[in-house]
Amino acid sequence: MEAFFKTHKYLVEHTDAPVRRDLMDEINWNDRLIGIKGTRGIGKTTFLLQYAKENFAADDRRCLYVNMNNFYFQGRGIADFAADFYARGGKVLLIDQVFKQQDWSSELRQCYDQCPGLKIVFTGSSVMRLKEENPELGGIVKSYNLRGFSFREYLNLLTGKNFAKYTLDEILERHVDIANEFAQQIDIQSHFTNYLHHGFYPFFREHRNFEENLLKTMNMMTEVDILLIKQIELKYLTKIKKLFYLLAVEGPKAPNISNLASNIETSRATVMNYIKYLSDARLINMIYHVGDDFPKKPSKVMMYNPNLMYAIYPIVANTQDAMETFFVNLVWKDHKVNQGNKDAYYIVDERLKFKIVDGTHSARQRNAPDILYAVYNSTVGHDNYIPLWMFGLLY
Repeated sequence: MEAFFKTHKYLVEHTDAPVRRDLMDEINWNDRLIGIKGTRGIGKTTFLLQYAKENFAADDRRCLYVNMNNFYFQGRGIADFAADFYARGGKVLLIDQVFKQQDWSSELRQCYDQCPGLKIVFTGSSVMRLKEENPELGGIVKSYNLRGFSFREYLNLLTGKNFAKYTLDEILERHVDIANEFAQQIDIQSHFTNYLHHGFYPFFREHRNFEENLLKTMNMMTEVDILLIKQIELKYLTKIKKLFYLLAVEGPKAPNISNLASNIETSRATVMNYIKYLSDARLINMIYHVGDDFPKKPSKVMMYNPNLMYAIYPIVANTQDAMETFFVNLVWKDHKVNQGNKDAYYIVDERLKFKIVDGTHSARQRNAPDILYAVYNSTVGHDNYIPLWMFGLLY
């Protein structure tokens, strides 16, 4: 136990979280069992340590961070360890990568029942279905998603400013005034271009090649998160990776399930399951028409965020595709996004029709009053023409 306290103290003292994530204030910290899901590289470990740093002194033994990567836990279960910590006066146990422990959900349930004064906050993969696949946690676990940096958070990190977030309604109603305020302070287009390339994942701040780092992260998502959590045999890994690559290079479009099944030599049903796993891993987004949902075939599959596009196929990454991917990724956090009809690319919350268009060509765009135009290559908009970058202020 002493070794864990020593490691905890060191990690908390050396935690660097230059941007405070809004999720910190959205969580109800009074709950006793809290799960933080998110894709790899998104900053879940930093988030746990930042919580400890904000609420406890580094040497306060009422709070303890542990990582299930530690081989110690191959010989000792979470429940036994938690009971020992609780008996020593522990109040908050922070468990990183909980899915690395066998029978982790039943162990957490045991902790919850046997240690009534102990709060457990754990992190896990976005692939995990905490409540659906772990009925023993139903009714007691509160689940949250930690996302990558929004464009607003990226700007705050790079500029040292404290730009506020805006609701979708605020952006639609006040976008001209808000955009002018930003344009007076920073070079929007330069920052936006960089964000599309490398701004979503916090590890862009590390002094390593971002694309190589992201490629390694993507491989870990498939090799560990999908295979381990979904309990898929290793021999099928190459099929999943090939499917992901095929979906990536085809760009945002309706997938041809029969062709994909033929290319990776598996059944149509298996292809659909693999696509769902890739979506759960936050590698792709599945877009449906209003009223449709999985297990139906999606009307469009696209990368989860533009950073992935530039890492996979930087030479052929299409600008229009990247802009649409940005729009869907940022709006999706708090809103429903569906495939539109011929008059609109996307329908948000089943009522707002959006087209993503190039600002350098917008003068030739036939204006439809019931369409909202998300315009790239534009810093300040007008009327129903809203600069695309502004949707990066939603969180």
